Amino acid sequence: MNSFQNGWHVLYVKSKHEKKVSNALDDLSIESYLPLVKTIRKWKDRKKIIFQPLFTSYIFVNLKSSLDSYKALTVNGACAYIRFGKEYAKVSDLEINKIKLLLNADDVSGIETNTALPKVGETKKINYGALTGLECVVLKVNNINKIIVRINSLQQNIIATLPNYYFSEEILKVS
Repeated sequence: MNSFQNGWHVLYVKSKHEKKVSNALDDLSIESYLPLVKTIRKWKDRKKIIFQPLFTSYIFVNLKSSLDSYKALTVNGACAYIRFGKEYAKVSDLEINKIKLLLNADDVSGIETNTALPKVGETKKINYGALTGLECVVLKVNNINKIIVRINSLQQNIIATLPNYYFSEEILKVS
């Protein structure tokens, strides 16, 4: 990294190497965060619950020094830091905490990611549960409320299903 900045950065890793790279970073005493989502895989003869990365091929790395940034790239499976133009993708502590809150909430299900922003919808505040205080765009799909939490530094959204009673009645903004 040419212009090093402390904080959370996004490390691009080889496909299917996310857990191995995360463990190797822990062995090097480099703080990393790999958000995992519980999914059910179906085969002909069985079903199995597995944990998959929320963001395929991405690991969040909390870099304390330029040495850490270079050490992280030496890990087998690590490829490069994500950039948008000339700038390295930097993720705030608040955004990391939003992801952790969302993944740890018991009443949240159907978590998935996408990169497209919704064209229509309302921005509401969540008044209940672990996500209290978050403002989210709400989509109604088959009478199910889905929220979208925008992670701007990644240019991605997190989508999850929440019970209707989580949302405030007040509409903050209509897009």
